[in-house]
Amino acid sequence: MKKLTPYLMFNGDCEEAITFYKEALSAELGYLGRYGESPLEVDEAFKNKIMHVELKWDGGSLMASDHLKGGDFTTTSEGSNIHLNLSFRELDEMTSTFNKLSTNGEITREIKDTFWGDKFGMLKDKFGIHWMLNCVGKKQE
Repeated sequence: MKKLTPYLMFNGDCEEAITFYKEALSAELGYLGRYGESPLEVDEAFKNKIMHVELKWDGGSLMASDHLKGGDFTTTSEGSNIHLNLSFRELDEMTSTFNKLSTNGEITREIKDTFWGDKFGMLKDKFGIHWMLNCVGKKQE
């Protein structure tokens, strides 16, 4: 089963944007994690920036983060600061979908284990659309 969620990238003002969207959409704040809480090495000034946040409301949700400076797999440039996130429960389905979507496109992050315990990959399809694919709880031992 697939679940599609928009993923927004911000240039350091994710917290302000999420506060705005939370109010505008009458949403609830889901998980919020900061870069300083992760094993990633980031500048001291960036540790309080948002690594991942989810907003939920009746019938929808969105995810967001502050663009990781030096991370070549995300961008804040107009037109590429919105990614479509697909969540999967089965790794085979995720891998198959990833391979199909990346045909004649560009893989920006190979499918790999993550520190949060899932398999995760990113790509830009042949039409220039950015995708993030995640398979919950499929970290290899």
